[in-house]
Amino acid sequence: MNRNDKSQTEQTAPAAERRGRGRPQLRSDDETRALIYEAARREFSERGFAAASIADVACRAGVSTKTLYRLIPTKLALFEGMVTDRVDRFVSIVNLGACDGRNVAAALEAALQTCAELILDAEVIALQRIILAESDKFPDIAETFYEKAMQRTIAALASWLGVQQRRGRIVLDDAGAAAGMLLGMLVFKPQRDVMFGHKPVLTHSEIEARAKACAALFLSGCAVPADQVKKQSGDV
Repeated sequence: MNRNDKSQTEQTAPAAERRGRGRPQLRSDDETRALIYEAARREFSERGFAAASIADVACRAGVSTKTLYRLIPTKLALFEGMVTDRVDRFVSIVNLGACDGRNVAAALEAALQTCAELILDAEVIALQRIILAESDKFPDIAETFYEKAMQRTIAALASWLGVQQRRGRIVLDDAGAAAGMLLGMLVFKPQRDVMFGHKPVLTHSEIEARAKACAALFLSGCAVPADQVKKQSGDV
């Protein structure tokens, strides 16, 4: 090998090595999925399931269609992932609230406010309206929303109530049934008002006030009297 050949080899080898490594990934797959789910939430709530475009979801998320399909293979999987992602974040907040050391009234107000902000969100209500309209053609999306959103929300609140019961703060016969009734009291009317076009979505301050009122009403029926709580604490 002459000197020129050797020089060319030394120059081209690092360049080839750099090309072989490829472009570094700017974000993880989990971060990319989060962007896709956020874009899908807007797409589904605005256009419905049938009319929603995977290409438009990818565009909203700032990713290629190829990347979207690599991470999420079908439209139904995208819908399920979007719902699950949203509820996962809600459940984590409610679970953290169960570990809070504040008094039970303040803690319940915070938990109910978190529930209401999820259920009474304008895009979530729009999704429910769409699901009801399209469930005959796409029964899987109704089942997905029921299992992944509605049932998990009730289960999260029931778990929270169960923690408070084990701590001796409230008395309940059935935490699951109580959670369902409490959520109904909290969100049923304002949710229907929005779905039927009679009133706008509640503001943050209105949700806060409603959560406080529902917590007080609920606790008036199941709270352990303060003197009994002190006695139980002394026994422990």
